[in-house]
Amino acid sequence: MDEKTIDRESLGRLANALVFICGADHPTTVALKAAAVSGSERDIKAARTLFLKLKSGDRKAALTMIDDS
Repeated sequence: MDEKTIDRESLGRLANALVFICGADHPTTVALKAAAVSGSERDIKAARTLFLKLKSGDRKAALTMIDDS
């Protein structure tokens, strides 16, 4: 997740991918949804930190699911 390309829509899409991978109640999913709704720098930073703590396979799967190319 590159901080320069993070927008609210991308956060929401990433949260939806994590619902499938980790579940709706997973702390990272909840944080990403909150960041997508609020758009605040604090929420985005918290969501990014939790996302980076996920297992690399889960991160890669989520990013692949939202890849537009």
